[in-house]
Amino acid sequence: MRRKFKTIKFTKATKDLIARMDAILTEYGEMGYRLTVRQLYYQLVARDIIPNSQRSYKRIVSIAGKARMAGMLDWSAIEDRGRRQVYPPHWTDPSTATKSLAEQFRVNRWINQPKHVEVFLEKDALAGVLGPVCRELDVRLHPNRGYSSLSKMFDHGRRLYFRERLDDKEIYIIYVGDHDPSGMDMDRDIVERLDLFSSGATINFERVALTMAQIQEKDPPPQWAKAGDSRSPAYVAEFGYDVWELDALDPPDLAQVVKDAVLALRDEDLYTDLMEMETAMRESLEANADDWREDLDAGDLDYVPDWYVDLAYDDD
Repeated sequence: MRRKFKTIKFTKATKDLIARMDAILTEYGEMGYRLTVRQLYYQLVARDIIPNSQRSYKRIVSIAGKARMAGMLDWSAIEDRGRRQVYPPHWTDPSTATKSLAEQFRVNRWINQPKHVEVFLEKDALAGVLGPVCRELDVRLHPNRGYSSLSKMFDHGRRLYFRERLDDKEIYIIYVGDHDPSGMDMDRDIVERLDLFSSGATINFERVALTMAQIQEKDPPPQWAKAGDSRSPAYVAEFGYDVWELDALDPPDLAQVVKDAVLALRDEDLYTDLMEMETAMRESLEANADDWREDLDAGDLDYVPDWYVDLAYDDD
């Protein structure tokens, strides 16, 4: 949706840049993705449209905001994943609730699998990219904002302890983080604290992004260096001065990397058996919903007054 709130005069060069931004947002929108401003910036850098610098990034933030206010960019194409609203769900009647439940219904799709898999993500801002694929695969996604808190790591450790000891599962953590001094050090931090808080459970940890192999293959634009990071000397000694953010990786590529890593751990025969049962359960829910609506239409539900029927079903 484009809606104009201000009249803003742009130079021809800025208008051309806004048109390029619009084309990128449209391209990803057609694939089902909404980008953050930071992801949009990296796409512009990767396509050699703008230079890669902190000044350039701030300029894109400003232009994207003004372009939306001027009605030149779709408001729904850019997402702020750091702010979420809370609103309670409601339904018209048990039939619509049951229909909604039937659409969302799923059993634990790893309940009969020998492995327990979770995805840890360094950046909460990218939860919108990995959320859909993790929901599809029915694995936990844990977005962070840098290093995990002590409370969170304690909760993770105890949960994984019980998965291994009580459920007799093999534990696998798929990790996604920046390729910079702190981002790479988080691998060590997670492994050490999970080992501590899980009472030594065997946890298989794998960083699937960003890796140097992906950087060499995809050639994402590097980020400006973060000054003052105490972990920089060790990082520079191993990788050099360039650092890379997850945001610079194409969203479909990032989602596919995680999907491939999770699917590699899933037993497909066991999964197929479970899906046949889930389908039968969903069909049972749908049949119950149809029965309730038939009773309403027949006037057999005395507890539903006429005024509610008039208000709730006036569009039927």
